[in-house]
Amino acid sequence: MKIAIASPPLPKSIDDCLYWTEKLVKEAAEKQVEIICFPESYIPGYPLTTFDPLERSFEKLKSALDKVCEIAAMYSLNIIMPMDWKLPAGLSNLAFVISSTGAVLGYQTKNQLDPTEDHLWVPGTERAIFEVNGVRFGITICHEGFRYPESVRWAARQGAKIVFHPHCAGSNIEGPKLTEWGNRDNPYYEKAMMMRALENTIYFASSNYCFIYPESASAIVAPDGTCTAHETYGNAGVIVSDIDLSFATGLLAKRYKSELYTGE
Repeated sequence: MKIAIASPPLPKSIDDCLYWTEKLVKEAAEKQVEIICFPESYIPGYPLTTFDPLERSFEKLKSALDKVCEIAAMYSLNIIMPMDWKLPAGLSNLAFVISSTGAVLGYQTKNQLDPTEDHLWVPGTERAIFEVNGVRFGITICHEGFRYPESVRWAARQGAKIVFHPHCAGSNIEGPKLTEWGNRDNPYYEKAMMMRALENTIYFASSNYCFIYPESASAIVAPDGTCTAHETYGNAGVIVSDIDLSFATGLLAKRYKSELYTGE
């Protein structure tokens, strides 16, 4: 399977989101990709400094989702689109899975919020497995994928060959200037990506914004921990990897003995 990870700029508006969505989906489609993943809360954009309630109105979000469905059908490409979305419990941080025909197949909520996000979103309570073109995959969003590895192990134990990881790590104002993926002096995020792949024997595909000061690069990590592709720091674009699913055996995840951990 050929997969793509998008690294768009932090959007200025929903219209900006949709412009970059079509631009990067078109680029991925030209490379004959089967599925593409965007960063966390991409529509209307992760609220790093401000939270605009108008950009998160149901009408605007629904219209944006409809447009993304049109883009998926136009380019015959499966899309993982992270959004803010109003569920019965409140505003949620989730990722929609949209088929290459433009149908919404379902969504995964962010269930483990960062402590700084408690005032922004209501955490979800369920996990889901998805399938496109015969390949099962899971989704874990930012903080929960980095700090709650159980979210990835669960998907691997359900037969997921890939776990997609939309996230947001960095700033356009200040921060470190990274030069080498996985360098020991980098923030720990890229090491966590490597571990989520290694400890489960699956692919881990992580999407970040193209910040001026990113704390991680968008990357695709193989089951042996090898980074098969990563974006250049600060570059807006798409990375593509032709992955060999026979390597994603889920061996280590399947050997997990859940009965040893029943004391909680």
